[in-house]
Amino acid sequence: MEALPIPSDTYKLGFIGAGKMAENIARGVVQLGLMPPSRISTSHSNPLRRTAFESFGVSILSRIDDVIEECDVVIFSVKPQAGEEMSFELELIEFLFLSKKSRLTSEAITFKKKLLVSIAAGIKMKDLEEWPGQSRFIRVMPNTPSAVGEAASVMSLGGSATEEDADIIAKLFGSVGKIWRGDEKLFDAVTDLSGSSPAYIYLAIQALADGGVTAGLPRELALGLASQTVLGAATMATKTGKHPCQLKDNVTSPGGTTIAGIHELEKGGSRGTLMNVVIAASNCSREVSQN
Repeated sequence: MEALPIPSDTYKLGFIGAGKMAENIARGVVQLGLMPPSRISTSHSNPLRRTAFESFGVSILSRIDDVIEECDVVIFSVKPQAGEEMSFELELIEFLFLSKKSRLTSEAITFKKKLLVSIAAGIKMKDLEEWPGQSRFIRVMPNTPSAVGEAASVMSLGGSATEEDADIIAKLFGSVGKIWRGDEKLFDAVTDLSGSSPAYIYLAIQALADGGVTAGLPRELALGLASQTVLGAATMATKTGKHPCQLKDNVTSPGGTTIAGIHELEKGGSRGTLMNVVIAASNCSREVSQN
């Protein structure tokens, strides 16, 4: 069956799972003016999460299936809990789609017009597309800097998703950062790199600030300088289009302080260590997915 088009100017956006990532996306969409909050809805039992969404105008519906029924684009922002247990919301979603008792299952044909988007790590496209009556899926892997509008996200289209669907998701997730297209087989590596790397950068900022304190700077000044320097360097890497090696060489004068510092980093195997932490994260995620 051919997918029905989503109305570009009046579609409604829903979130299943009202955690911080969902909040970041919803806020970004509203702040960028992509749609008014009156066209966004979610459902959650936690009053703190409901209040967070209501604070910028998002509608809180009574039931998860009300969100699915009312919205044209539905983002599944639930995540597996520790171990093999899935969150309550995901179990309920599976019940809604798989149980014959669900009032929605008997009307599954109406969901052909909906675009279903998963940002749930570890849940494969093939599993999503097995849900009865559901055929248009897109997987997206964002990361936590979405909270400040600087997410690095990658999306992969399911077999029946259209380019129009991809454009909608690119705009939605573009409201909280940058988004790329990639094959789903890359998603584990994407999660290992962009998902985990903010933690490594925070450690680097802390270490640089500690070095500044050791050199005599006040703690607050050292932390501010380290944070802004990392931000500035990353911005140069993304906006100039120059290779990191070239940018590094531009700062490195013969016999100067920078090359002395780089020499220490190389003696400590810094590049190999950073490569190894990504590989270690990849090995860990592979082990988890096999258990």
